[in-house]
Amino acid sequence: MKIDALHNEAELLTDIAAGSERAFATLFHWYRDKVYSAAFRLTHSSFLAEEVVQDVFLKLWVKRETLPEIAVFEDYLFIMARNHVFSALKKMARQQALVDDLQLEIPVAENTTYNRLLDIEIAEIVHQAVELLPAQQKQVYLMSREQELKREEIAKTLRISSETVKTHLARALRHIRAYSKLKLEISISWLLFFLVN
Repeated sequence: MKIDALHNEAELLTDIAAGSERAFATLFHWYRDKVYSAAFRLTHSSFLAEEVVQDVFLKLWVKRETLPEIAVFEDYLFIMARNHVFSALKKMARQQALVDDLQLEIPVAENTTYNRLLDIEIAEIVHQAVELLPAQQKQVYLMSREQELKREEIAKTLRISSETVKTHLARALRHIRAYSKLKLEISISWLLFFLVN
C-alpha cells in the first residue's frame, strides 16, 4: 500500500542535496514513523526498529548529493530500510552463533569463571566508553541510565530540547556499542587464551 507522497518531495530532495537541514528535517518527520513501523514489523523489536530509523536517515544524509537522482524516493527508502533490517538480523544470527560456539568450546566448570571474568570486563569497557563521550553526551547518558530520568526531565534540567536529548542518547549509545564491540572482541580472545591454555 502506497503512502501519500510529499507534494514537494523532488524539491526537498534537491534542497537536501544542497545541504538544507530544514528540508532534511521535513523529510525525516514525514517518513520517520513509517520506516519505524516497517522495521518493527520485520524485527518485532522497538530497539532495532529505532536503530534502523537512525541508521537509514544518517546514511541518507551522508549520501545526500545523490538524492535528486532517485526516481521513486519512497520505494528507495523502504528498500534501504528492509536491507538494513536484514543485515542487522544476519549480524545478530552470526553473533549468536559465535556465542553458542564459545559456550560449547569452554567446559561447564570453566564457563562460570569465564562468564564472571567477561561480566567484569564488559562493565569496565562500558565505563571506559562512557568516559570518552563528549561532556554533554556523557551527562545526558548518565542522567538517563544512572538517575533513570526521562527524556523530558533531562531536557528540563539541562535546558535543552527533548529532541537534543534524544540525539545525545542515540550518539552516546552508538559510540558505546562501537567501542565495546571493538574492545570486547580483543578481550574475549585474551580471556579464551588464558582459560584454554
